[in-house]
Amino acid sequence: MNGTGEEEQRRLLLAAVRRSDLPLEQLWLRYFGLGGQADLVEVEGYLDGLMPLPPAQRDVLAHAVNERLDELAWRPRAPYTRALPEVRPQHGPLAALAELLEGVHHASPERLPALVAQAGVALDVGAVLYLVDHEQQALVPLGEEGPAQPLGVDTTLPGRAFRDVRVIAADSEGGPRLWLPVLDCEERLGVLEARVGESERLNDRSLREQLSWVAALIGHLVTATSRFGDALDFARRRRPRTPAAELVWSLLPPLTASAGGLVLAGLVEPAHSVGGDAFDYAVSDRVVQLAILDGMGRCLDAGLMTAAALSAYRSARRDGQGLYGQARAVDETLQAQLRGEEFVTGVLAEVDLATGRLRYLSAGHPEPLLMRAGRVVKTLTGGRRLPFGRGGAELTIAEEALQPGDWLVLHTDGVTEARDPNGSTFGRDRLVDLLEREAAAAHPPPETVRRVTRAVMEHQHGVLQDDATVLLARWDVGADVR
Repeated sequence: MNGTGEEEQRRLLLAAVRRSDLPLEQLWLRYFGLGGQADLVEVEGYLDGLMPLPPAQRDVLAHAVNERLDELAWRPRAPYTRALPEVRPQHGPLAALAELLEGVHHASPERLPALVAQAGVALDVGAVLYLVDHEQQALVPLGEEGPAQPLGVDTTLPGRAFRDVRVIAADSEGGPRLWLPVLDCEERLGVLEARVGESERLNDRSLREQLSWVAALIGHLVTATSRFGDALDFARRRRPRTPAAELVWSLLPPLTASAGGLVLAGLVEPAHSVGGDAFDYAVSDRVVQLAILDGMGRCLDAGLMTAAALSAYRSARRDGQGLYGQARAVDETLQAQLRGEEFVTGVLAEVDLATGRLRYLSAGHPEPLLMRAGRVVKTLTGGRRLPFGRGGAELTIAEEALQPGDWLVLHTDGVTEARDPNGSTFGRDRLVDLLEREAAAAHPPPETVRRVTRAVMEHQHGVLQDDATVLLARWDVGADVR
């Protein structure tokens, strides 16, 4: 509401008081409850025009009256001494964000595409959300205009926006548009299409920045609304999931995270039928802890074993126990539940973010790889012990000093032992070559993980005989984690 002179403000305030039907004593109590400093006599004298009030106190008194008028839905409201912005923006970036924030309350996940479109109207763009499928091969459009074709992650400009995590401009026969990556923190969820109408707007830095705010909020809302509804997850599925896969996916943390210069990225395949593979991590300002686990077999029993192992690991970790305590907790849980008949392999590790010190143990699992300057320079053979659940395992913790830029590569045996129709395995050498080529191309961990798992799937023509999981960690103090 616009600012008003002192006498005019007093006149309009007095009229508002009369409309509010507030006795003087109740008005003063409301005013005092808002922090007003004048006593009852001073307020009465001001309303009667017998004495002044400082501007700040006049505004507190006006606010007390306006609160009452809002309760009664009266208009007009009492004026303030200075101009105040509208409470609810009607246009621009704040209006777009408000559309999303207000609209998502009491809304099902199905409503999110419509809210995205409404947010775009506030910025004079046509906005459509595309979510990446769980295999990270296609971007699936979510809109109210009927079904549209998914877009390839590897073959389209929107796919490049997703892969490179950057804004891509396109001026084709479909009209000028911007493609923006949609993230929840560091996890890539899809892209936002913004049809800008005029080619000149493609290079509008202000518009790009404002759309990036909207895309960031959309990413958070995708994750939040997916917790209480299935619509968005259903859109991202290429085929039905097995019960074992549902169990594993319900246990996984976000596929990407970062802290203190260390970025983590993981992926499990096949997404629709993974049985016993899983990974986990916990980030803090001081240390990052991570684990990769592989339950014996691929049926639901393997998923249950892995779930038990992962729950024991998390319980010990969250109780503040180190690698020794975490390993013992996993052993004891599996021994109590499985009677030593089955087992889980895995690697538990932690990285000190200040020094780069890596501590780890490997329980019957494929040995981690260490990449430095784009080359696999070492296989980490320390910390070996029996698989979890086998009992009598000697707990030995190995250490390694990471250098800035180093990559730690963890994987399950389903990666190297994947076989093509001719029986040829994917193998360690092929994995090393692929990792080094991805490093040479300067792909960040999330994109490298996607490409590695895709290569393993293609090696087997899309049919895995075993689960394949990759977890990468890159430590580089002060580096851009993307």
